[in-house]
Amino acid sequence: MSEESKNRSDHQYGTFQGVPNYSQPPAIGFPQPVPPPGVAEPSAPPPPPPQYYAHGYQAVPGYAVAEGTPIRERRLPCCGIGLGWFLFIVGFFLAAVPWYVGFFLLLCARVDYREKPGYIACTIAAVLATIAIILGVTRGMDD
Repeated sequence: MSEESKNRSDHQYGTFQGVPNYSQPPAIGFPQPVPPPGVAEPSAPPPPPPQYYAHGYQAVPGYAVAEGTPIRERRLPCCGIGLGWFLFIVGFFLAAVPWYVGFFLLLCARVDYREKPGYIACTIAAVLATIAIILGVTRGMDD
């Protein structure tokens, strides 16, 4: 009984440790670890320390990190999508009239940079609607 308990204590139940003298080949296709630079050449002098940057830490060299209190911008009207996109969506239901309103607002008013894409979409839709209306009217003239 003591011999059986001794054999059981040698093996760990539920784990496979493998053969102790078998070295597993590295997996092909996976990057293998590389020693840090300077470790392979002990006779080489250490690299010079990096220069101190007096203007603070830069996350990416060449790009400034904005520090300070963030600027709060006002909320866009019409559920946060802006008046331009609201006019663009409503224009599909109200016979393209809101697209012309958006076009004239873009031309005559000072608009927020966040709303400008919606007004430009209204302008493009108004031009396409005008072309469609002109082609539709001229087709009826041929009769």
